[in-house]
Amino acid sequence: MRGSRRRNAGDLSARFPRRRRGLMPLRWYHGTFTLDGRRVRIPTARGTTPLWVRLAREVPYPAEQVRSITLLCEGGRLFLDVTAEVPVAVYPPGEEPDPARVGGVDLGIIHPYAVAGPGGEGLLVSGRAIRAEHRMHLADIKARRRAVARRAPKPGQKGSRRWRQYRRRARLVEGRHRRRVRQAQHEAARTVMSWAVEQRVGVLHVGDPRGVLDIPTGRRHNLRLRQWQIGRLLQVLTDKATLAGITVRLVDERGTSSTCPACGRRVPKPRGRTLSCPHCAFSGHRDLVAAASIATRVPGGGPTTPTAVALPQVVTHRRAGRHLPGAGQSRRDPRRPPRAARGSVGPRRPAPPPVGSRSPFRARIHNTHRKPGER
Repeated sequence: MRGSRRRNAGDLSARFPRRRRGLMPLRWYHGTFTLDGRRVRIPTARGTTPLWVRLAREVPYPAEQVRSITLLCEGGRLFLDVTAEVPVAVYPPGEEPDPARVGGVDLGIIHPYAVAGPGGEGLLVSGRAIRAEHRMHLADIKARRRAVARRAPKPGQKGSRRWRQYRRRARLVEGRHRRRVRQAQHEAARTVMSWAVEQRVGVLHVGDPRGVLDIPTGRRHNLRLRQWQIGRLLQVLTDKATLAGITVRLVDERGTSSTCPACGRRVPKPRGRTLSCPHCAFSGHRDLVAAASIATRVPGGGPTTPTAVALPQVVTHRRAGRHLPGAGQSRRDPRRPPRAARGSVGPRRPAPPPVGSRSPFRARIHNTHRKPGER
C-alpha cells in the first residue's frame, strides 16, 4: 500500500515488494514440452538439463490435443494445469440442440443455476452445500486464529518451527477448500448442460448480475458476493456450453426477480423462495420466475411483454457438491449439528398412556410458595 500511495502521489522512484519467483505459475506452450504417459519433460534455462515431472495420473487428453501446460503451487502442493483443444460434441440426426429452443438461466447463491426451458420444463440446482462449505470454512479459520493468537510472532520477527507448521497446515486447508468449491461448481454446470442437451436447448440466455459487485452493501454481504464467484460460474457454464454446441448469450437480468410475469408490476422482495404478487394473486418460485423472464430478453435489449413469459410446470431438482463434508440426501446445510445438539429441542416427553389405564409416571408438584433456602 505504501508503494501504491507514493506512486499515486507522483513519486516514480517507489517500487513494489519483490515476489517469490518460486511461487508464481509458469506456462509452457505447444512444442516446448513433451508428454510421455505420466511423465512431462519441461525445458529449463539454456544449457541446463530439462526437468522431468512425474504425475499422479495420466493426462485425460491425447498428447496432440494439449496446447499448453501450467506448473503452479497451491496450498504447498505442486499441480499441473493442462489446456487442451477438445472438439465440439456430435449428436445423431434429430437429437442435436435446436437454435429455436431458448432457455433462461438465473444465477444465485442458494441455487447457482435456475433454468427455465421451453415446453414448461425447469431445473433447480441447489447450492446449499457450497454455501455451507463457505460458512463452516470461515468459522474454522476464526477458530484457528483464536487458538494461535497468543503464540503468533510479532511483526518483523521470524516465526518458530511450530508457527511455520501451522502456516503450512493453514495453506493446505485453504487449497483443499478452493478445490472442493471449484469441483462443486463444475458439477453444477455439468448438470445444467446435461439437462439442456436432453431438452434440445440451442440457446441459453444467462442473466448477468455482475453489476451488483459495484454496490457497497456492507462487509457481510460483500463477503457473500465475493464467495459467490459470479465470473467463475459464467466462465464454467460458457466453456461447457461451447463443447456441447449450445450458444450462451448474456442479457440484463435487472428486475426479473421482482417483477410479476402475469401483470408486469413490481413485487416486494420475498423473504423466502416464493414470489407472491399482491396485485393479481400470482405465486411461483422466485428463481424460476426470474429464469423465465430472462429467457424472453435479448442481449442489449429490455424485457418483452409479460404475456410472453412461459413459466415451468415440471421442475427437476438436483444438488451440487455431494462430495463436500457432511453433504447427504438432506436439503439442510451440511456440517451443522443436529437440532437437539444446538439446544433448540428439549428432552422427549413420554407418550401419553392409553385411555382407561393408569400412567406409570407420577406427576411432580412444583411448590411456587417456597421460602428462600427451601427446596
